[in-house]
Amino acid sequence: MQVLNSLSKLPADAAFDLVVIGAGGAGMAAALFAAIDGKQVLLVERTEYVGGTTAWSAGTTWVPGTHHAAKVNPADTLADAARYLTNAIGDRTPAALRQAFLDHGPAVIRHIETHSEVKYRPYPKHPDYISDLGGSTLAGRALEPLPFDGRLLGDLFRLVRPPIPEFTVLGGMMVDRTDINHLLALTKSFASFRHSLRIILRHAADRLRYPRGTRLVMGNALVARLLHSLSKHAGVTLALDTSVEQVGRGASGIETVELVQGSERRKVRVRGGVVLASGGFNRHTGLRQAMLPGADIGWCPAAPGHTGAAHDLARDLGAQYGQGGLSNAFWAPVSLRQRPDGSTAVFPHFVMDRAKPGMLTVNQAGERFVNESTSYHLFGMAMQSARSVPAFLVCDAEALRKYGIGMVRPGAGPKDMAPFLADGYLTRGDSLDDLAQKLGISAAGLKASVQKINGYAQTGVDPDFQRGVTAYQQNIGDAAAGGKNPNLGPLQTAPYYAVKLYPGDIGAATGFATDGDARVLDASGQPIGGLYAVGNDMHSIMGGVYTAPGITLGPGQVFAYLAARHATARAAA
Repeated sequence: MQVLNSLSKLPADAAFDLVVIGAGGAGMAAALFAAIDGKQVLLVERTEYVGGTTAWSAGTTWVPGTHHAAKVNPADTLADAARYLTNAIGDRTPAALRQAFLDHGPAVIRHIETHSEVKYRPYPKHPDYISDLGGSTLAGRALEPLPFDGRLLGDLFRLVRPPIPEFTVLGGMMVDRTDINHLLALTKSFASFRHSLRIILRHAADRLRYPRGTRLVMGNALVARLLHSLSKHAGVTLALDTSVEQVGRGASGIETVELVQGSERRKVRVRGGVVLASGGFNRHTGLRQAMLPGADIGWCPAAPGHTGAAHDLARDLGAQYGQGGLSNAFWAPVSLRQRPDGSTAVFPHFVMDRAKPGMLTVNQAGERFVNESTSYHLFGMAMQSARSVPAFLVCDAEALRKYGIGMVRPGAGPKDMAPFLADGYLTRGDSLDDLAQKLGISAAGLKASVQKINGYAQTGVDPDFQRGVTAYQQNIGDAAAGGKNPNLGPLQTAPYYAVKLYPGDIGAATGFATDGDARVLDASGQPIGGLYAVGNDMHSIMGGVYTAPGITLGPGQVFAYLAARHATARAAA
């Protein structure tokens, strides 16, 4: 692989079988699939890093029916997965596209594992998000990338987008949920002590030579594995800090792209096609105002590269957006805090706090408005539909000690909490009245909500929002807490704490309409020759419904394969 630090190094007549715009998870996969077939590939990334939002994610890849599934759920079938998607999505997206994903998914995962360093494992229990629907399952469809030793990348390690600092510990040590569970049980189990000691010592050694830990997990591991795999193919050219300014179309379809890197420009020829994998429209000012009205860009926790510039190019070529989705974006509740360098930390509240016993979420009136244990997508949508922005995630001292809250980690003592209290990220009240007064919300409403949730914790039943009734919700609760419902627990130990929550768009659900080969369609429903869209640039086959963990990366990888296969065949022809 050649890393292009100057466009002048490209020959004047440079031509590529495939040009990929965007080096996130889907874009890197498309480039890799073409490279595996021996094709000449140009991977263009507008930022200084590869990985996009994938590098900041859990890296979970939802693909039913793979050879991994049998290890944890041998009874699952593709027919079950299709039934689940039909029940969850209905006619929001074409069933044929969903079927194409299911039909090709198992072979795609086997292919990438056979021919590259990308390796997965199934998590023992990782339920589909709407786990009360027919066809859903508790495990086997969600795959996670194996941890990766970043030292194997050599100088390329610096190209991997670093994780969100607030998701690391000890100055840059990445941890996944297995690590977190061991760290929390450090003094309670010899196995946890041994696991924790091993990763801490490894990190200490790393810090003597590297700016952060080289034991990569989750999305960082997936991105590093993709990059390591690409590095082994001489036909791959990676252009960072580079934009595509123009896409040229001729009688047969896409023929050229014009690149800009600083003050340099270069036009290259395209034999097979251009794959749009730029990450979606979310940071495009005009598209954001049209598709996500009222959602402040400062609440978006995604990586900075998805400016939507590639969408402008595609729309000029006649590309059309998909229709009928439940939402134009996927959502999560986020909390905000200014970092010492002046940047803003946008922290998604996925699973670590809001669904746990001793937690509840209220609006300005101090009233609950959502099932705190629902999926983060439905939680974010509920905040908007109920006009509860900001919302307030509230817990007592015991819950904070056990689970943390947002950026405040479990076990935090007074010294640990002091900076969060000082800058207003965390609010503390000696009583519920005191907390409500500091938050500027109704004390009567808050006390009534706490009284109700305390009563529900006694019975294990939440008649208002049915918290903790599905397998998904119970999985992100705490069965070890000993209550009748793993998601319900009383708030009774003063002081009380709260953080403000905002609806953050974690990725685009609306993208360009495509066919089963990921070819972008025009207004008449015909493919635009040589133009493909994958990842969040492709209209989600989930139709804005968050059906399971990894439903962006899974389809992203499968349709990256289909796009690369079609484009390289086109190049050969």
